[in-house]
Amino acid sequence: MSKLDVLFEKNRDWALSVKASDPLFFEKLSAQQSPEYLWIGCSDSRVPANQIVGLMPGEVFVHRNVANMVVHTDLNCLTVLQYAVDVLKVKHVMVVGHYGCGGVAAAYENADNGLIDNWLRNIKDVQYHHQLQLDAIEDKAQRLELLCELNVVSQVSNVCHTTIVQNAWRRGQPLAIHGWVYSLADGLLKDLDCTVDRAEQIADAYRIDA
Repeated sequence: MSKLDVLFEKNRDWALSVKASDPLFFEKLSAQQSPEYLWIGCSDSRVPANQIVGLMPGEVFVHRNVANMVVHTDLNCLTVLQYAVDVLKVKHVMVVGHYGCGGVAAAYENADNGLIDNWLRNIKDVQYHHQLQLDAIEDKAQRLELLCELNVVSQVSNVCHTTIVQNAWRRGQPLAIHGWVYSLADGLLKDLDCTVDRAEQIADAYRIDA
């Protein structure tokens, strides 16, 4: 049996177990999706969105990329954000980083990683703006943990600066943007206390005039 055959077998076992506990689960799931949450996370295989927060399929809309970035030229991310906000009417967007992120570590180093360095340049910008704060920490592992957190906070701002989110606020749609970080060591989430739920919380330079 090949490794892919094993995956199909596991899929059948999973589907049977779900049906056993809820015979109408897939019927309800196929009817529509109405999640209240959009998870913007890292592509790291150790950070599965649904399992971390104990939600079932259909309860969280997910976008993942290397180092949980929200880049204003990334049409993939922006398309997911727009669909989640304008169509699904999610109430919460969570930008979720994680300690031990390989993308953040690669950005911190000055090695030549090839094409991905162009993507990681966005994290370099975060590092540059907080260099004094990072340099004040002697332990490198702790510096990288802080950079993971600072990157999340920066991406929360990037979400808030989009026309997608600001237009939602202008029409009175309830929408909150949160920044969290996940620990691989104990499986727990940390709230970075950078939640934004209205335009008045962002700098004037980034606001869209009504």
